[in-house]
Amino acid sequence: MSKRFEMSDLGRLTYYLGTEVKQEESGITINQEAYARRILKEVCLNDCNSTHIPMEPGNKLSKAEDEPEIDLTQYRKVVGCLRYLLHTRPDMAYAVGVAS
Repeated sequence: MSKRFEMSDLGRLTYYLGTEVKQEESGITINQEAYARRILKEVCLNDCNSTHIPMEPGNKLSKAEDEPEIDLTQYRKVVGCLRYLLHTRPDMAYAVGVAS
């Protein structure tokens, strides 16, 4: 490809589309911690408590009667961000699936 296109070596990949990449002798690890923190900050949940079980199976979501209407565009954006986060956090798939 270098014969046909002008190319330059940018070194090892460290960050790509919200995913941090660490390349070491023992192997390659990826995580999206910074991306997840950005999502939490955006929805004002950056001080929330962590949990090992994102959602108990069988829980049903229902509309709160006395809550203000939500912005559907913002909700869809957050759910889309969470679905992208599932690339490195498959343990959250059930909870994100119910929310979406």
